[in-house]
Amino acid sequence: MTTQEMKMAFEQAYGKQVEKMYFSPGRVNLIGEHTDYNGGCVFPCALSFGAWLLIAKNADRVLRFQSMNMPQKYEIPISEIQPQPDKAWCNYALGCIEIIARRHPEAKLESGYDLLYYGNVPAGAGLSSSAAMEVVTARAFTEEMGWKDADDKKYRTELALIGQACEHEYAGVMCGIMDQFASAQGKKDHAIYLNCDTMEFEHVPVKLEGIKVVITNTHSPHHLDSGAYNDRVRQCKTAVEQICKVKPIKCLAELTPEDWKEVEGAISDPIAKKRARHVVGEVARTAAAVEALKKGEIAYFGELMTASHVSLRDDYEVTGKELDTLAEAAWQVEGVLGSRMTGGGFGGCTVSLVKDEAIEDFKAFVGKEYEEKTGLKADFYVAEIGNGVMRLE
Repeated sequence: MTTQEMKMAFEQAYGKQVEKMYFSPGRVNLIGEHTDYNGGCVFPCALSFGAWLLIAKNADRVLRFQSMNMPQKYEIPISEIQPQPDKAWCNYALGCIEIIARRHPEAKLESGYDLLYYGNVPAGAGLSSSAAMEVVTARAFTEEMGWKDADDKKYRTELALIGQACEHEYAGVMCGIMDQFASAQGKKDHAIYLNCDTMEFEHVPVKLEGIKVVITNTHSPHHLDSGAYNDRVRQCKTAVEQICKVKPIKCLAELTPEDWKEVEGAISDPIAKKRARHVVGEVARTAAAVEALKKGEIAYFGELMTASHVSLRDDYEVTGKELDTLAEAAWQVEGVLGSRMTGGGFGGCTVSLVKDEAIEDFKAFVGKEYEEKTGLKADFYVAEIGNGVMRLE
């Protein structure tokens, strides 16, 4: 879909020309899974696909929502902004507009708007299509409502926080900050080493000469439901409580692998011990992966990705047949440096580092193995690491 085609669709929908156009990317997490709520760091990057928003003012003091991806249309007076029933997709935008006004009283919504969204992030793939929509809306309406921090770094962090608050309050999903943060703070050919608690971060160059990041979609929508997610949060909390009997800590990410050897015996709950072992190892792997990337040690980075998947499979138990089948097939292909699940788990996508000359063999072998073992067809995306949210025109 070209921008010109989007503009034409807007004109067909509303009978007038677009005034402004914005883009916000999806994201993939290269390593650092289920560490964020345990005090650890993550390492996502923004992608070249995401969500576009085209807008124009109207004189009717209403917000009109249309999407090129979904059939439902909404028309809501600007005096009546509140969550819409039946999980309406416009909630991801409405919430951002209301939260901007709440967090920044100087921001005023003084006009109605006609809005058209388009996204090319695969739905249900765990690549943050909702975060892209939230952040692109926050970017557009902070501008339209007259608020913007002069410090670009702080401004982008605030866009992420607006999107996260929208997800919590209007979508009912108590997500962490990673997805919105990557969408807001992304930088071309860089990944983001982010502490989700403090929101301190570093852009790390991703120099992959002759190697591509390949995302493989299981087409088994990720469904780490709130019960499974909350179980793991609780199990990690249990581990912290039991470790505190021998070593005071606030979160698992405080522990080094050496510390772990000293304290693991204090955890009497075998499931909590497995969960904690993953977190401690994953925090260390993520730090090591960042250093490997800085040193150009791409083969070692790939090894750490593979080790991450094994830990998520065996200790955190969030992979499932589809993700395991993809990762295990990828490991057999010559020219694959590493492969792992990415996102919450139980479906969604894997992310792999693949040498250029091996990409077609990778697609053919992994696709064949996956279909034979699951009955599903995988899709492959050769990813480009792009910039964060922006106004296009």
